[in-house]
Amino acid sequence: MKKTGYAHSKGTKIYYQIRGEGTPLVLLMGFGADGDVWEKHVAEYEKHFQCIILDNRGVGVSDQPKGPYTTKMMAEDTIAVMDELGIQQAKVAGISMGGAIAQELTLHYPARVACLVLISTWPIFNNYAKTVYENLKKLRVTSKPEDFMELLQLWIFAPPYYEEGLPGLKEGQAGAATATNPQTQNGFDGQLDACIHHNTVDRLHQIKVPTLITIGSMDIFTPPPFSDILHEKIEGSELVTFPTGGHVHHWEDLERFNRVTTEFLLAH
Repeated sequence: MKKTGYAHSKGTKIYYQIRGEGTPLVLLMGFGADGDVWEKHVAEYEKHFQCIILDNRGVGVSDQPKGPYTTKMMAEDTIAVMDELGIQQAKVAGISMGGAIAQELTLHYPARVACLVLISTWPIFNNYAKTVYENLKKLRVTSKPEDFMELLQLWIFAPPYYEEGLPGLKEGQAGAATATNPQTQNGFDGQLDACIHHNTVDRLHQIKVPTLITIGSMDIFTPPPFSDILHEKIEGSELVTFPTGGHVHHWEDLERFNRVTTEFLLAH
């Protein structure tokens, strides 16, 4: 059974869903995507945990105020949801931007995080990655939604997936063209600004909770060296690679990803 609601974070409404029962598990999605994108993972996680799934500020049915946003600001949004629900501590998993938010959450509110799963994420962007994200902000303005979706897919899916998965990718492009609640440009730009300026690299050693890091070996969007930094600087962290996976290895190898992350979350 799903419950939904809103928390208020310094004047911004943050939408959340609750599914399952048990120990709380907060799920934080990447840029441009709402909480529903966790669906294929929540189908497994809700068997074991009370899943709290956010629409980050700037997307879905949460407020989409004009930016810039920061990952620290979005960590505060997450705390507002936890406070609204009376959750003192939770396991936390974050994909891409969600993983960046999860880092700030753990650094600023260490007592609120029991363990951490960081998926396709980074501690700091190099100039190449910053330029990619700035370019995406420009291209979204000038592109048709379906063409922009195709571009994103080319960045986030690895080549092997295209051999069998191309029909589904084309369905996603068609869906972008007919979306009834597309992300606003304010929300998109705000979220990308949060990504571009995220920087925890000198503070990662302060993260002391059990941490699992997952990465696709073929990820060109947040390349494996970014995860290597996380693994090196977060003491005791585990790093699991998906050899034929890209940025969305969590979809490309869904069964293994769900198994690996569920086992970690149950153990910690």
